[in-house]
Order: sequence, then C-alpha cells, then structure tokens
Amino acid sequence: MATNDTLKNQLSEQKSQEVSAQSLGFKALMNTPTMKKKFQDILHEKSDSFMGSLMTLVGGDNYLSNAEPMTIIASALKAATMDLPIDKNLGYAYVVPFNRKEKVGKDWVTHNEAQFILGYKGYIQLAQRSGQYKALNALEVYEGQLIEWNPLTEEFIFDYSARASDKVIGYVGFFELLNGFKKTVYWTKQEIEAHRIKNAKGYDKEKLTGAWKDNYDSMAIKTVLRNLLAKWGILSVEMQTAVTSDEKVFRLGDNDDLIEETALNEAEPIKTDRKEAEKVNEKPTNENQTALFNDKQPPLKDDKYPF
Repeated sequence: MATNDTLKNQLSEQKSQEVSAQSLGFKALMNTPTMKKKFQDILHEKSDSFMGSLMTLVGGDNYLSNAEPMTIIASALKAATMDLPIDKNLGYAYVVPFNRKEKVGKDWVTHNEAQFILGYKGYIQLAQRSGQYKALNALEVYEGQLIEWNPLTEEFIFDYSARASDKVIGYVGFFELLNGFKKTVYWTKQEIEAHRIKNAKGYDKEKLTGAWKDNYDSMAIKTVLRNLLAKWGILSVEMQTAVTSDEKVFRLGDNDDLIEETALNEAEPIKTDRKEAEKVNEKPTNENQTALFNDKQPPLKDDKYPF
C-alpha cells in the first residue's frame, strides 16, 4: 500500500512532467517520443511525411511559429484524423494563427493560438470518400450570368456566356447523389456578407480579416458548400466531424484526446503580413461550369480553390 508521502511524490512528479511538456517549444515537443507515437498511431506509415510538412509549415510562417505549440500540434492532429494534408499549396486543411484575448484580473492577456480550418477541397474530399456523390461543385456567379432562381422549386437557370462584368453577385452549390437526389443552393452576395458579419471575429464585424480578406470568393464558396452538405448531403462520420471541427482551437486533454477550446468567433485573426504560400488563381473553365448542371457529365473534380 502506498504511503501518503509516496502519493505526494507521484503527484508532484506528474505535475512537474505536465509543466515541463507545456514549457517545451514546438520543435522540442514534436521530437518527443510521445508526440511521435501520437502521429504514428493515427497516420501509420504516413506519419513521418505529415510531421515533416507540419515542421515546414511552421518554419515558413513567422506568426504561426510563435503560436502556442500545443494548439499547433492539436490542429495538425485534427487534420491527421481526417487524413487531410496541411500543405497550404494543396488547400485541403489549414493550421492558422489567431489572437485570443482573455481577461485575467483587471488585465487583458492575448494568446496566440493556432486554429484548425478545413479547406474547400477538404469538404470535397470527405464527400467523395462516402462514395455516394455522382456530382458535386460550387462556384461564383457573375453579373449577367443568373437568368432565374426560384428558391422554392430550386430551378436555377444559368448562362455562362452572358457574363457582363467581373462583379460577383452570388455563389451556387450543387450535388447529385448516386440514387438520383439532387440539390441546388444559391446565396446572393448580400446573404454571404450577412453570414460573414454574423460570424465575424474581433470587434469590427464588418472589417475583412484573415482568409476572408485574402480570398473572399473561395471562403464564400466554402460557406455555400459547407451549408449545402451539412443541411442536405449525406453526413458520414467524417463529414459530421468536419462540420463540427472547422474553425476551432483544439488542445490535447489528459487522455491525449482532442478537446475543443474556443470557437472562431471568440478569436481575432492575426494580420496577414506573415510569409504565405503562393496562391492558386486558376479560374473555373467554361466546360466545368456548364457541367455543373449537366446530368450527363461525370462527377466534377474540383481543384481550383484554396479554401
């Protein structure tokens, strides 16, 4: 039977180990046997390449490298559980630094934390894995292209060649399941703006920040696609996890479980003057836009948007 002194020593040692782990820097934490095993348990033979890409990502982003290491790793682990790469050039999932302010006594303390953000192509990938989608896409609608939209019957008449300007007036998403069920959703630019402001980060709700500032159209397309899939699509376990995990801060719990800490609207994005990967500016082609509403076309394979 353990004595009181023995128990006290064990608790003291455990507390010391926890403090030590929290005080480690990102690179030191990544090199611990415990962390390596955590990634290996999830990714198996792909763990080394994934950890390497995470090291490269953090090393190439000055702000992210200053974020709390455990939030960086927890965000990466969330992407790993979905088997999605975190390379910004690929656009499936992102680990992004944000400032979170917390009042301690009379003072406000700012925490630089990493958040997990699922990219546009991440939603596409997870939907494709279900094996239930015949076609799936979302894109911008420019001034002159929208002929008619009936939200009740979902009749959407679209003329790609009628584009009158570079002004985006809305965003449309569409999917068709293998069983024949189809769904089309159209959001006006005003509806997207109302949604963005409602869920905006920081004190100035109307100010464009973060990904919305850097790539507004791609974030708007992601918003439409996420709404379309979450409300009308087939919610596999992976898709449910994606919808509930997107744009959240995670930490590792006592049992190494990923625990959500805060929602995106409780944080403020860091100004994006950090080093960024080269953006992909490729636009949808006429062929792909026409195929969106062509029942005879094969499933669309989208690789155009970074979010």
